Amino acid sequence: MYLDVSARLPAEEIRRRLPSMHHQFKELADVDITAEPMEVGPTCHYVMGGVEVDPDTAASKVPGLYAAGEVAGGMHGSNRLGGNSLSDLLVFGRRAGLHAALYSAALAEHPLLDEEQISAAAAEALTPFEGSGAEGPVENPYTLHQELQQSMNDLVGIIRREGEMEEALKRLAELRERAERAVVEGHRQFNPGWHLALDLRNMLLVSECVARAALERTESRGGHTREDHPAMDHDWRRVNLVCSLAEKPAPDAQIGVHHQANPPIRADLLALFGLDELKKYLTEAELAAPTVPGPRSAGAADADGADTDSAAAGGAAADGAATNTQTGADQ
Repeated sequence: MYLDVSARLPAEEIRRRLPSMHHQFKELADVDITAEPMEVGPTCHYVMGGVEVDPDTAASKVPGLYAAGEVAGGMHGSNRLGGNSLSDLLVFGRRAGLHAALYSAALAEHPLLDEEQISAAAAEALTPFEGSGAEGPVENPYTLHQELQQSMNDLVGIIRREGEMEEALKRLAELRERAERAVVEGHRQFNPGWHLALDLRNMLLVSECVARAALERTESRGGHTREDHPAMDHDWRRVNLVCSLAEKPAPDAQIGVHHQANPPIRADLLALFGLDELKKYLTEAELAAPTVPGPRSAGAADADGADTDSAAAGGAAADGAATNTQTGADQ
């Protein structure tokens, strides 16, 4: 697909408003976007799933672990509104820092580190320098990373299908087995290959979360689009999908997915939306239900002078945290 900004704006205006884009296309692709179209394509931009946290304190279910921003799940529901990431960080970053400090200050005594666990973690981190001893040829972490990216892009991408996601899970199991044989060269000082070898384990776990949760959710909602289930299902609105390490991990299944009840949308939050906006998030049956309050008319202003655009943005963000269905790794 091609995007042609040269047909809409003068060259000087493009250079003034899009200086980095103009420079990158010219230097990396020898394309002058002031005079010709540029080739564009969809890519992963933001992960809506993440660590399950309490919305008021940003505390996770791991004592002492607090999370905010893109690493935390649930804030944006199934589809983040443009520009909301910064406000997310400001609001929930403060909450996470404040409550982490309060938690630490309230401890009667600070926990001691387990030296055996530290030694085991250090030994595991150094394994890529010597190899794990697993049978089979040694693997290059960069090759594994590239294959992982390609598999997730091709099989768990923008338009998702049951058969392709099942194939993705098979490939992830194969990549996990190969990742155990990843070997790197060089020293510990600034060794990107070593860092990638360590990151691969978590990349594979997160990829499995995404694939399993997306396969489980038999509907389309927000950024999660199933070609074989193209419509929203109001029953799925009541469900959050939570991923965790399987109780009995198997070579082809490290992750378990369970359903968690989702609270109903609060009436005061629904009232912030115009009808056209609600149609993006509610099914026809839900819109017709007597429990759905009448939305505000477009362009109405709050008594305090705030316009509906800012109210709707805040309401949508809160709605995503409390009611939408992507906590875990649907995205």
